[in-house]
Formats: sequence, structure tokens, C-alpha cells
Amino acid sequence: MPRPNDTIGNFELMILLAIMQVGDNAYGVPIAQEIEKHRGKPVSIGAIYAALERLESKDFVTSEMGEALPERGGRAKRYFRITKKGISEVQDTRRALIGLWSRLPQLLEKRS
Repeated sequence: MPRPNDTIGNFELMILLAIMQVGDNAYGVPIAQEIEKHRGKPVSIGAIYAALERLESKDFVTSEMGEALPERGGRAKRYFRITKKGISEVQDTRRALIGLWSRLPQLLEKRS
């Protein structure tokens, strides 16, 4: 059984999926935009970074600082990448959710 620190919540799952979608340019703003695009609701950038910190502490993502940019007042962007452990957690979560959904016909989307 996984320890609580080795699992992810719904929002963390969305962040991991967004990082995978965004690719090499995954830092706070594009991650938030990707989630907002699919969720249809605004996302707090503070919530994004808090979740990224949790994900990094669980070894589901790694980060590295980019170059300082004049248009950012000399501040650098912090880029995130999903780890193999993170990909495995996404796959495990997907499997569990599909298994749960498959036995709840009232939640399945009707196909026309």
C-alpha cells in the first residue's frame, strides 16, 4: 500500500498531465494555462507553485532554473519536468480511475 506522501491528489494529477503537455517550456504560467484551457476555470499561480513544491518533494518532478531575463526584471524561470516515478504515478492513477469509472455506468459519457 502506498504511503500518503507517495500519492497524488486531483490537482497534482492535473499539474503532472499539464507538464507532459507543455513539454520543455513547463513553468508556472504555461502549466496554469494548460489546466485552465481544459478545466474552464482560472487557476491560482500560487496554488500551482505550492503543488509543484509538493510534487518535487515526492520526486514526481524535478526543476531547474533557466537564465535570468531582463523582461522579468532579471529573474529566472523555474522549469519543471516529470520524472519516471511521476509518469508511473500518473499511469497508476489512470488505471485506478478507469477501473472505478468502468463500474459506474451513470458516469460514463454517452457516445452518439
